[in-house]
Amino acid sequence: MLLLLVLLFIVGLLLYLKLRWHYAYWTRLGVAGETPEYFRGNMRGLGKELHWTDINRRIYGKFHGRERYCGYFTFMTKALFVMDLDLIKMIMINDFGAFADRGLFHNVRDDPLTGNLLFLDGPEWRWLRQNLTQVFSSGKMKFMFPTMVEVGEKLTRACHSQLGEIEAKDLCARFTTDVIGSCAFGLECNSLEDPDSEFRRMGRSVTTNPLHSVLVQAFMFAQPDLARKFRLRLFRPEVSEFFLDTVRQTLDYRRREHIHRNDLIQLLMELGQEDALSFEQIAAQAMVFFLAGFDTSSTTMSFCLYELALNPDIQERLREEVLEVLDRNNQKLTYESVQEMPYLDQVVAETLRKYPILPHLLRRSTKEYLIPSSNLFLERGTKIMIPVHSIHHDPELYPEPEKFDPSRFEPDEIKARHPFAYLPFGEGPRNCIGERFGKLQVKVGLVYLLKEFKFSRSEQTKIPLKFSSVTFLISTKSGIHLQMEKI
Repeated sequence: MLLLLVLLFIVGLLLYLKLRWHYAYWTRLGVAGETPEYFRGNMRGLGKELHWTDINRRIYGKFHGRERYCGYFTFMTKALFVMDLDLIKMIMINDFGAFADRGLFHNVRDDPLTGNLLFLDGPEWRWLRQNLTQVFSSGKMKFMFPTMVEVGEKLTRACHSQLGEIEAKDLCARFTTDVIGSCAFGLECNSLEDPDSEFRRMGRSVTTNPLHSVLVQAFMFAQPDLARKFRLRLFRPEVSEFFLDTVRQTLDYRRREHIHRNDLIQLLMELGQEDALSFEQIAAQAMVFFLAGFDTSSTTMSFCLYELALNPDIQERLREEVLEVLDRNNQKLTYESVQEMPYLDQVVAETLRKYPILPHLLRRSTKEYLIPSSNLFLERGTKIMIPVHSIHHDPELYPEPEKFDPSRFEPDEIKARHPFAYLPFGEGPRNCIGERFGKLQVKVGLVYLLKEFKFSRSEQTKIPLKFSSVTFLISTKSGIHLQMEKI
């Protein structure tokens, strides 16, 4: 018994010393940082009362202005928390070759749908990026635009049948689900007519009912190698099965009937015929396009409607622009006429400034790197955190950051600001490949809503909004409830 106690004491002491050495990493390098807690690092409160944005703003508030960067720990994983905009530009563009990876979790063996463009790194990511970029060209956007307009008209009809109090996120998610389903898969999802359609249920399952808690997800993305050894999965089995079956049936149908469409599935089919992509890889790209496209765009739309409801003068000015442009174009919304709405562009940009979907961007060093104008060498594999939400709410960059003010994105205002003060889609070679598509469907949805309906606060509208602490992406705790009435 005595021997056992001695052994336990020695093991405990060694573990303590190892943790103490590990969490002193940034201190040894002379890098400032908040004192981490053993095992939790700087994640105190995450998933309970705090969202990632709260933690990042705490760190940003402590060190911004005094430091260009600071040390940070996501549980056991060390990361450099970068606040200097010039250094962020170096990481994302100038020295991209040293930071090409995101270092996110993927486990193709047990969860094949994680083998997608968003999660992959290295040569696999590079090849996919080069081959999928053509799907999002301006020519492809013009081709997909009539489909967006058709769904926009269905959105108007759906709104006429549910005037009064609405939950904006659900309404917008049904619109974007139908747009993505048609543009990516060539399928009619019918979410606007049937809120419980299968595509809508599966999308809702991923975003509101994830397989793991936010703490387990944080562990998986902080320690992807260890998570793979534990054979962890990101997506629920029924979600994976649904998307695999849907893609399989779509491919079989198109091949059997010799159907050709200019959409994502068609391009993936052609890459598959060249033996460049397996069926699972095709399904993984299709699924991440669907999930990323419907959820991020619907969240942006609903936050925009919330701010327009709280700022009726901005809503009225935007509506006047929409109606004026439609009048000039015989009441037809075209790809070109959307470009004639500069105030709409400013309103969407300010929405993404105040509510960037990702609280931060991640990069991982692929080789040893000397931080410019410093003596700090980053080891290969060091995580980089770029706190987008904190930057977007920095009063030095955006005075009165909680105020919704589209004039921040007038041409002269943009020119006066550092170009890396606004990062809702990232920057450089790993920016969001679907930026053009996402913004376009948001604008189409807003045009169809604002031309016939007025939005205002209701008794259930939360002011201010509280972010849900159970998801990584920015979303509300209890929905966005607004009053919708016909003009």
